[in-house]
Amino acid sequence: MTMEYESNSWIWDGLYYYPHFFGGLMLTAALLGVSTSYFGGIGVFSLPHLWSDCFHKKKCGKKKRVRVYMDGCFDLMHYGHANALRQAKALGDELVVGVVSDEEIIANKGPPVLSMEERLALVSGLKWVDEVIANAPYAITEQFMNRLFNEHKIDYIIHGDDPCLLPDGTDAYALAKKVGRYKQIKRTEGVSSTDIVGRILSSMEDTKACEDHNNASLPRDPLRAIQSKDAHLSQFLPTSRRIVQFSNCKGPGPNARVVYIDGAFDLFHAGHVEVLNILKLF
Repeated sequence: MTMEYESNSWIWDGLYYYPHFFGGLMLTAALLGVSTSYFGGIGVFSLPHLWSDCFHKKKCGKKKRVRVYMDGCFDLMHYGHANALRQAKALGDELVVGVVSDEEIIANKGPPVLSMEERLALVSGLKWVDEVIANAPYAITEQFMNRLFNEHKIDYIIHGDDPCLLPDGTDAYALAKKVGRYKQIKRTEGVSSTDIVGRILSSMEDTKACEDHNNASLPRDPLRAIQSKDAHLSQFLPTSRRIVQFSNCKGPGPNARVVYIDGAFDLFHAGHVEVLNILKLF
């Protein structure tokens, strides 16, 4: 019974998608049936095959989902990373993210602050990310590019508009650009992992200076402290337009349970992600 229903499902598809066309075919079939029984011997084309071919095109003609790939170190995850992944997801239907291995980061940039496990947890927690590839290479090699295209069915490789150069000065995405499978997004200005490290060091210097001031009972220059702090201020502006870009543009349903949590969430890390994931279960 189930098999019979499935085999004739194209009829119901036809009724739904093409009611007028389907009605015309039924009328034609009726007329041909009458003429064939009256005249006899007239060859009639096979309507079931015609209908099946027509309506199966609706299923076969479904738009292919575009899969895009973006990689990165994602060390000391910040809103610039989140904005980059948001832009990348907008260029396709499914976003696959490669998290560069510790060894590759050390070889190309220096030792990361966060471990691979911590960086994976941060990237996986973002709503725009559909899949994650651990221990991705820093550069898009031919072997890895073929793996992306064949194994992960990637359509485009994405990176920001800031240059990404290898130690020898070559472009890390040269191969992807050469084969025409590269797309570019806009880098978020005013923030970087290096800048965050600079803020931490500046904060430590201010703390030490304050301790020295308290111990020595010497007057501290407040203007210098303010200038030092301003030098590392973020340029991120949380405008209403930016907030909408990061939201899903919909509120809770009428029977939804709303859970509230607050926190400083400074230097957002894997522990924050774990707590938020737990709250989603309530």
